[in-house]
Amino acid sequence: MSDTLMNDTWQAYGLTLHSRLLLGTALYPSPEVLRQAVEASGAQILTVSLRRQAPGAGGGDNLWRYIGELGKRLLPNTAGCYSAREAIALAHMARELFQTNWIKLEVIGDDYNLQPDPFQLLEAAAVLVKEGFAVFPYCTDDLVLCQKLLDVGCEVLMPWGAPIGTGQGLLNPYALQTLVKRLPKVPLIVDAGLGTPSHAAQAMELGFSAVLLNTAVARAADPVRMAEGFKLAVAAGRLGYRAGAMPKRQTAAPSTPLLGTPFWHDKSKDSM
Repeated sequence: MSDTLMNDTWQAYGLTLHSRLLLGTALYPSPEVLRQAVEASGAQILTVSLRRQAPGAGGGDNLWRYIGELGKRLLPNTAGCYSAREAIALAHMARELFQTNWIKLEVIGDDYNLQPDPFQLLEAAAVLVKEGFAVFPYCTDDLVLCQKLLDVGCEVLMPWGAPIGTGQGLLNPYALQTLVKRLPKVPLIVDAGLGTPSHAAQAMELGFSAVLLNTAVARAADPVRMAEGFKLAVAAGRLGYRAGAMPKRQTAAPSTPLLGTPFWHDKSKDSM
């Protein structure tokens, strides 16, 4: 990683990070492939679910122990919860099991697209913040909901790019860019729906702090190479955002000077 990227850090609940790729740990074909993918991704934060671990990957306590041995910061999540009460109870179990107050808060409101329930999510977030949790809420890209989550004490927001596991990419770039513009001091992480490295690059070009993904890597034909691809895409997108893109135009403009005209020639001085 270049010095430019190494020095371009961000913070989540007081922890300084240089990797802007967060990686899920479910659905991998084997623990060894998971380990190699994590290494290739450069991720510093891994999410882990108490409910949605793949049985074929050696789920349960053995898998959680294996993930813990990877030496990364763990972000347990409440995937599979459908009420604030259920999510709060699972968050407490996760804190005891993984010895961390970090929690990725998921409260699902619809089985078809696994869309977060904004009302139950907000209720659970308010309770968990008061109980000392560092809450990472998985939410939609609705600005008002995001503002209310901040009001109850969340310091990081995780709006979706598309429904979980669809690989559709950023379905509503306008709404996501609005969040960046309206909440410039808030760490924003695109979570869910990314399918290819180009989707991650697009999110970073919009100005997001990081991206979180799981299925796009775990279900790839070659998870390890895909993890590296996402790592490079995140870096490229971040560099593009920091560099500042050229303004868009409605008409064409030549990028090379006329024959015999130096590229630094200033036509505005011709009439002087």
